[in-house]
This record gives sequence, structure tokens and C-alpha cells, in this order.
Amino acid sequence: MKDSFSRGPVLLVIDVQRAFDDADYWGPRNNPACEANIAALLKHWHEQNWPVVLVKHDSTTSGSPLAPGAEGNRFKEIPGLEGDLLISKRVNSVFYGDPDLDAWMHEHGLTQLVICGITTNHCCETTARMAGNLGYDTYFVLDATHTFDRRSPDGELVKADELARVTATNLHGEFAAVTSTRAVLEAWPPNW
Repeated sequence: MKDSFSRGPVLLVIDVQRAFDDADYWGPRNNPACEANIAALLKHWHEQNWPVVLVKHDSTTSGSPLAPGAEGNRFKEIPGLEGDLLISKRVNSVFYGDPDLDAWMHEHGLTQLVICGITTNHCCETTARMAGNLGYDTYFVLDATHTFDRRSPDGELVKADELARVTATNLHGEFAAVTSTRAVLEAWPPNW
């Protein structure tokens, strides 16, 4: 963890863990550029000395590849994957992790969150919804997230790209501004 940072938007990097590379466990994923886009965001944030928060899912589910101590619980090897705060969580929302993100944000006078990570429609979307409800100026970098194909309750296969599109539709203008890595890197503060 870094010793200090400049006040600015917080890059929230959610659950970028090795377990999500296991296609046999999770199934097909979308957005192969996700990790490269996260690396580009990290590089930009480190250059600006803006705050970075890393989040790790420490699953309590028996046999989960995300369980503490499992190889899959470790972070992926992404350049610049270091931050000012490390949060451990056991549920979808980072706001229910430890230490308390909301308290940390208030303590440092931070009001803007830029969200990236895994998975688009679970922990990233849940966190964005809560961030919006808590009053944060929230940005969801869709192409710096990825998800997996899933079966609907009626058994129909829903492709990962469709799940990401629906997440973007649900969030944009209500809970967050949905944006792209390029838009974030080209202009801050945003004018999207």
C-alpha cells in the first residue's frame, strides 16, 4: 500500500482475482480486454497519485476457488495492481467489506468513485448501485469489467455480453455514469 495520495477520484478495483481465469468453473466470459483496460486505468491513477482501492472477495462458500488461502483468491498479475486501501468482502457489495469503504471515503473527503473489476453484473453492479444511493459521484467503466454467461431461472443461456449491456442500461443515469476506459483516460473531470 502507498503511504499517501493526492485528493481525486477513487479507482475502485473489484475482485481482480485468479479464480476468475478458470473457464471450467465459471464458463465463457466476455471482454478479453478487461485486464488491459484495468492496467491502463491503474497506470493513469498512479501517474496522478490519485487514490486506488483494491477489493478482494474472501468467499465463505465451501469449495469456492475464492476462499482465503486458495490460489484463486490471489490477485491476478496486472501491472500497477497496488493501492492505498485493501478491502476484504464476503458479499457482493464492497460497502459491506472490511475496512469500511464509506467511512474511509468520508475520512479522506473523497466523493467520486470510478468502478472497474469482476464481475460486471454482480459485485461491480451491486457496489455501483450502493455508491449511487449513498450519494457518491459514481462512474462505471464498462470495458474495464467482465462477466460470464449465465442461465436464467427458466434455463435459457444468457450471454455475458448481454448481461453487461443490461447492467449498463440499469446503472446509467440512475446509479452511475457508464463510461469507457478511453473516455476516462482522455478527460477528467468527465464531461460525459
